[in-house]
Amino acid sequence: MGRYLEQINSPRDVRELSITQLEQLAGEIREEIISTVAKNGGHLAPNLGVVELTLALHRIFCTPRDKIIWDVGHQCYVHKLITGRREQFATLRTYGGLSGFPRPDESEHDAFGTGHSSTSISAALGMALARDLKGDRYAVVAVIGDGSMTGGMAYEALNHAGHLKKDLIVVLNDNEMSISANVGAMSGYLNRLRTDPKYSRGKDEIEQILRRIPSIGSTVVKVAERLKDSFKYLVVPGMLFEEMGFTYLGPIDGHNFSSLLNTLEQARTLGGPVLVHVITEKGRGYAPAVEKADKFHGIGPFDISSGNCLKKSDTSTYTEVFGRTLVKLAELDPAIVGITAAMCSGTGLGEFAKKFPRRFFDVGIAEQHAVTLAAGLASQGLKPVVAIYSTFLQRAYDQIIHDVCLQQLPVVFAVDRSGIVGDDGPTHHGLFDISYLRSSPNMTVMAPADENELQHMLHTALQLNGPCAVRYPRGTGLGVALDRHSRVLPVGRAEVLAEGKDITLLAVGNMVPVARRAAALLKERGVLATVINARFIKPLDEDCITRWAIRTGRLITVEENTLPGGFGSAVLELFAAKDITGMQVKCLGIADMFLEHGSQLILREKYGLTAENIVNQALHMISSQKVKGGKIIGLGGGA
Repeated sequence: MGRYLEQINSPRDVRELSITQLEQLAGEIREEIISTVAKNGGHLAPNLGVVELTLALHRIFCTPRDKIIWDVGHQCYVHKLITGRREQFATLRTYGGLSGFPRPDESEHDAFGTGHSSTSISAALGMALARDLKGDRYAVVAVIGDGSMTGGMAYEALNHAGHLKKDLIVVLNDNEMSISANVGAMSGYLNRLRTDPKYSRGKDEIEQILRRIPSIGSTVVKVAERLKDSFKYLVVPGMLFEEMGFTYLGPIDGHNFSSLLNTLEQARTLGGPVLVHVITEKGRGYAPAVEKADKFHGIGPFDISSGNCLKKSDTSTYTEVFGRTLVKLAELDPAIVGITAAMCSGTGLGEFAKKFPRRFFDVGIAEQHAVTLAAGLASQGLKPVVAIYSTFLQRAYDQIIHDVCLQQLPVVFAVDRSGIVGDDGPTHHGLFDISYLRSSPNMTVMAPADENELQHMLHTALQLNGPCAVRYPRGTGLGVALDRHSRVLPVGRAEVLAEGKDITLLAVGNMVPVARRAAALLKERGVLATVINARFIKPLDEDCITRWAIRTGRLITVEENTLPGGFGSAVLELFAAKDITGMQVKCLGIADMFLEHGSQLILREKYGLTAENIVNQALHMISSQKVKGGKIIGLGGGA
């Protein structure tokens, strides 16, 4: 028997296979995904869990005419394999290769770009409304995991969709997990639907019984109706969704083709909003991913036979240093509490959660709630630390301003994965936090040059009587020795690391070591550079920066953030406010654009965040003509 996967060039080929052939294809797809992710890294467990579901969706619905929107989108690998990208699949998440998320510019079968949670139903409803306004006819399907159902935006969309009664299908992919185990009342509700025997009785059968209750007099009728409603809530599956205006189908086995195909066909023919509840197993078909689904949710290259990660560095990551430091500080201060949005292990809070379970709160994929929850805690004298990736903290921008900064509450934001993240691409790069945090009044913003400085900054942040953010990058630190005890840094004070007369290199965060390397290269060419570790993005060390900028007459700022509104902008605003002119300034960072996916090394090289590019820019400034008209020149960033 030949391999069916090699014959799949479009969803049309899937629709020609029998159920037996689909089952063999599912096995081949799992093998392909495992071997590719083992080399490239990626989201393994979620994709292994949706193989049958994806094939069934493409069997019943005809993309690109019908629209399938994948919530978060990290589980789209099967979809990519069968929509004309099989031959490119080996390039998954590599620079210039396939994205790990849906990209409409990559394929017409990717109906909507996704990378963050809980957005699919809103987008799907918008597409359904557009369809009806244009008088068109096609199906719209949102595939959303139960983890994404912890996000409030999903319920806003469900509420609106149920009210409008448009033809719309929501497939709830229920695998009992997001990245870590799910938390909250909805998780418990779905678990009861899965496991409680009384929920297995058919909805039609229950409602037929209820209809037989006799109506005797108006008072009795009202009582009977209330009794019927109460009884329905107890025994009818999915009543929460039914009350929101959806026809509920399920729960069904997400690995049984017959059940999937029959139910999806029923959903396609029903009118109005329909929710299909599908039970899947995260990591199915690969034992290590089943046993450690959180580890294999998103993983780097690994050995298939053992499941062990490759190239494990002995150097601690910034995330690990943050987690250990917070535990130490919390042992001394009972007011410290930790908050995460469904990423306990990813943000380094695992040990904190074990040691201080009553002081740890996982709110689910609900960043807005996490921030305002922290504000409430802070208002009552506690010291909340909110650990969230930079790209996900964007989702709580209003809460940062309205609930924290406006009231000047002492909430600490541990902004992980700031800067270039790498292979997950534009939806995950943390390139905007400097811009959106420094524009918030009352906010203090810090960025450590190394992991030792991170622990001092966290300690400092917890001593402030107002909001503070500490941003740090993804990956390992520099391997520097850590001080035994963390200390409080002087707020708003930079650190001069080297003194030189020819040019000033003003860097922030993980660009400080890059600037130091550039200074060493410049010295070999006879150019003496002053190197300043800004430490504080807000407030700036105005005296230090202006003094050295004026002394050398040339200044390069370096940041791993978008240039509009970023650190370099803050320095230029400082010069403008103080009416400082007559010097050359160059701001290096990321231009006004979204970065593609690729390794951190490749992207930093491409966009000029390297010591070599700093040297080239410095030499160009030194060799260029003197300042014309006493104005600052040479602005702009990039390679």
